[in-house]
Amino acid sequence: MDAPTHDLSSLFKQLGLDDDPASIDAFVKAHAPLADDTELADASFWSASQAAFLREEIREDADWAEVVDQLNLMLRS
Repeated sequence: MDAPTHDLSSLFKQLGLDDDPASIDAFVKAHAPLADDTELADASFWSASQAAFLREEIREDADWAEVVDQLNLMLRS
């Protein structure tokens, strides 16, 4: 059985954020660039539950890890 795949829109929905393309672009523009020495989950704009979710998904290399990495790269451009 294949692991579920998630996209950027579904990640934003999971985080409780607006998940349409314009909202995702606005979020990235508002929060980028993220400092090189700041882990994605440690960024000041996440709530405690959002940060915990992001941290857990990366640490466990879980289903969401690939799209979390994508968001991380977007915020560093």
